[in-house]
Amino acid sequence: MIFFDVTKTGWARHRSGLTRVSSRLAEELGAAAAPVRWDRGAFRPAHGGGTLDLRPADWLLTGELFSEEERPGLGAFIAAKPCRLAAIFHDNIPLRLPHVTWPQSVERHPGYVKLLAGFDRIWAVSAVSRDDLLGFWQWQGVASPPPVEVLALGADFTRQPRETRRPPAAERPALVCVGIIEPRKNQAFLVETCTGLWDEGLDFTLHLVGRVNPHFGRKILKRIMALQKRYPGLQFHEAADDELLRWIYGQVRASVFPTIAEGCGLPLLEALWVGVPCVCSDLPVLRENMAGGGCLPAKPDDRAAWRTALRSVLTDDAVVSRLAEEALTRPLPTWAQAAETLRRELDRRSV
Repeated sequence: MIFFDVTKTGWARHRSGLTRVSSRLAEELGAAAAPVRWDRGAFRPAHGGGTLDLRPADWLLTGELFSEEERPGLGAFIAAKPCRLAAIFHDNIPLRLPHVTWPQSVERHPGYVKLLAGFDRIWAVSAVSRDDLLGFWQWQGVASPPPVEVLALGADFTRQPRETRRPPAAERPALVCVGIIEPRKNQAFLVETCTGLWDEGLDFTLHLVGRVNPHFGRKILKRIMALQKRYPGLQFHEAADDELLRWIYGQVRASVFPTIAEGCGLPLLEALWVGVPCVCSDLPVLRENMAGGGCLPAKPDDRAAWRTALRSVLTDDAVVSRLAEEALTRPLPTWAQAAETLRRELDRRSV
């Protein structure tokens, strides 16, 4: 039996990357995995309460972040190991970029990674994340770390079929940037870059889609709101659901992803799924997903490089058509495939 941890996913209403991974995997695992949550010092059925009869051959699978502070008694549970334990690891960004990460996350992340070392199987969301995790364990002196493999996350952000052709974009050129409003996602850099293009006379719309990080994002939001008074092409959508986002994708010539650090980069994959090219930061982790085509990389925080790339997708129909064709025709992973990988591997090791 597979038990799937939905302790946070069950009540979260925002569309963060971690929430999206857990919710989409839960959907695709379906009846093959029973949802559970950590409650009062134990894992319990997500619906109805009660207790779980965990057996040594069972698997507990989690895609969430956790700590002893959030889940008192979890360390003892992992040490006792009443069943087999598997986890999806996202990134070590709290350790690599503490200045743009929630202070609580920075404080608790080392403990989280130590707890992961007690698991039986780990899937990382990218090769970069896998290497970060293994490197940290080596630095911590973990003698016998569990095996870590890479799990290709799904590009299908809705359960609708993949686009087979690129719908015509709006007459006015438009771009979209999806991600929580915070320094790591680098929307402030993007907006300032776009103001230079607007000042040059380029007429286009920039859609910013994402909730505001309450710790880091308010200053960025204030700047966005101020610039909207001068640049009507700047549009902000804080509470966009999948339906609105899909509509926005149908209006734009390209998505833009100026992030400075990622575990995987789901917005890039999701844009490609609907045939929308992506101008993205030239980061090692994003190269894992841009190699198949449909992407135009630009050096992170290089304003000249980004202005050139954005001007290209805004004004050059041939470039956009080529990139869109690459996006539409390249193979992309699905959440059904990711769930099947997990189910197959866990079932194989339960025999």
